[in-house]
Amino acid sequence: MICVGIDIAKGKSTVCFLKPGGEVLKAPYDIEHTAEEVGKLIRDIRSYGEEVRVVLEATGHYHLPVIAQLLEADIFVCVVNALRMKKFCSQDIRKAKTDKIDAVKIAAFGLTYWQDLHRAKPTDEVYRELRLLSRQYFQLTSMLVKAKISLGNLLDNVMPGITDVLQDRDPHHKLTDFVLKYLHFDKITAMGEKKFVSGYCSWAKKQGYRMYERQAEEIFALVQNSIPALPMTPSTTIVVKEAIRVVREIETSRSSILSQMQAFAKSLPEYFLIREMACVGDTLTPLVIAEIGDVRNFHSKHALIAYAGIDAPPYQSGGFNGTERHISKRGNGYLRHVGFEIMQCKLRLKPEGDPVYEFIQKKRSEGKCGKGAMVAGINKFLRIYYGKVTELYRELEA
Repeated sequence: MICVGIDIAKGKSTVCFLKPGGEVLKAPYDIEHTAEEVGKLIRDIRSYGEEVRVVLEATGHYHLPVIAQLLEADIFVCVVNALRMKKFCSQDIRKAKTDKIDAVKIAAFGLTYWQDLHRAKPTDEVYRELRLLSRQYFQLTSMLVKAKISLGNLLDNVMPGITDVLQDRDPHHKLTDFVLKYLHFDKITAMGEKKFVSGYCSWAKKQGYRMYERQAEEIFALVQNSIPALPMTPSTTIVVKEAIRVVREIETSRSSILSQMQAFAKSLPEYFLIREMACVGDTLTPLVIAEIGDVRNFHSKHALIAYAGIDAPPYQSGGFNGTERHISKRGNGYLRHVGFEIMQCKLRLKPEGDPVYEFIQKKRSEGKCGKGAMVAGINKFLRIYYGKVTELYRELEA
């Protein structure tokens, strides 16, 4: 048997061919992530008559071009968790690290755990697209939060207190529409109360907003008692307009990503099954499917729970048996995030007859803290998810 260890980097990899006993068949060498050089590696692998397995470390997205071409060539490939590989490679007393050393250690890992290596499977096109869109959705959400915080800080300096009076509620953007129209409290002060109230009521009616006169009077009273920290200058005007433009563009991009995710997710058999679960709406359903992927890749519900990182690994030594254990958090953090959003929806809406909500309430009555009860609820949700979706696919395959 021969193990090929590949240390993946951005745009290139280091490869080592190793046999049991530490015999190096091919000294570590570099290859570029091009069709020509990966094709040459495939020919080298096929040139050996013995069983050859390729082992590499999961590296986000850098390894995807290599693994795609190797799987297409029907070569055994195992992608190892980065933390597990790090712990294996850090066993040496003398810590030395180069790409060539790492390639040898990765190959040694494959030989050591030869019988435990799991063959990687090509990802279904829909699940791959969903995962890509999901990560972009979370990235845009993070950017949107920062952009809104930045805008809020800016408004505290030009229109202090306005965010308490007006709130943005999609699809209407009352706050940002108002800021774009008036830009600064000094402009409202210069207009006078009568002109402002009249103009605001006319504008609000045209935009489809409610509470015209009462809200206009409330805003003008706020203007009279506020002290803007920034003067009304051309620079202030530009900064405010740009901050609003950034927020709206990110919101538009995120909505576009979500619409595409929904279109992909609806082509999967499990979409409507999951959509029927309480508090899993049009936004959360494609996110759940994207982060879990094909549930048939998990050999049991316990594997899915471990993948989410909400399992509590046992700890026992001698006569001691740890019972109060923290969750591992070794898994998909995005899936945990979606799980907490679902649990928050359940706690807010209190769906009657929902087994997950009832399980959370049961854990709370037993003395579990709020966060602990929510983790238990996510655990219950994933068990139900695994059971329903695997049963659905069994029926479809029968």
